[in-house]
Amino acid sequence: MASDDALIDWLHDSDPALRWKVERDLLDAPAAQWEATRARVAREGFGAQLLARQDEDGQFAGGAHFPAGFDFGGDETGQPWTATSWSLMSLREWGVDATALRPDTAGLLERNARWEYDDLPFWDGEVDACINAFTLANGAWLGADVAGIRDWFVAHRLPDGGWNCEWVEGSTRSSFHSTLNSVIGILDDERRTGGTPDLHDARRGAEEYLLERRLLYRLSTGEKHPWADHLGYPFRHRYSALRALDHFRAAALHDGTPPDARLADAIERVRATRDPDGTWHQAFPPRGREWFPVDVPAGEPSRWLTFFALRVLRWWDEA
Repeated sequence: MASDDALIDWLHDSDPALRWKVERDLLDAPAAQWEATRARVAREGFGAQLLARQDEDGQFAGGAHFPAGFDFGGDETGQPWTATSWSLMSLREWGVDATALRPDTAGLLERNARWEYDDLPFWDGEVDACINAFTLANGAWLGADVAGIRDWFVAHRLPDGGWNCEWVEGSTRSSFHSTLNSVIGILDDERRTGGTPDLHDARRGAEEYLLERRLLYRLSTGEKHPWADHLGYPFRHRYSALRALDHFRAAALHDGTPPDARLADAIERVRATRDPDGTWHQAFPPRGREWFPVDVPAGEPSRWLTFFALRVLRWWDEA
């Protein structure tokens, strides 16, 4: 980009799902402006396209976490991203108002959606920490009763501080991926509903698990995880230093705390992945079936990743 202004103009010339965030967090636009742009997400672009895919029974693609008829033993490449939990996550993260979905979507899902694991009721969650985190946040957004999932997170936190989706297989050590997904979902619930004191304490403790590892390293050896700075959008369930930093920015603003000094190494990794033109490129697009692409192919400059990186660096540098 020829200048910082050109970079911001490039980011702003985007789908409303991203444009309103650029206006709010990089341009410091008046609330009336970015709120008007956010309202457009349900009527045009990515948001409108995805809302049109909602089934009459409230689900997407006929399934809770996997589309109806998915062959778990088949040869389909990658995780399909079209089912209910993933579609709700995208709409929520894009800023779509819950009223834009079918009337009483929370009730429709309570009556019609069951998890592929043991046919469990949708709003009760299941045994996977990541799925429960998505469901907690989606339920808070849609007004569902997710009290049981709040209690689940408190009860299933591992001794080292975080969570691991493979605990049901016997794992007793937390996972970067599972822990980040969990604290993101818990914070979203906390911001929308207030959460509970026990769950707030669990979130802060799990964040300490990541901070002790400076978002990048194995605690036992100090070795950097090879995937820690793999940048790809949509984030969905995947860990990256950038996604973790974006969470810690949101948590600090919510909690009224300054940036933790232990984030410095991850910040420098994000700076180091910036391209000479000032952008961050798509390196690891998620594989698998999706409704439609929302970002560029591998190797091309990504508006989404550039926005998240600039927002994190602005927060850090201004502090």
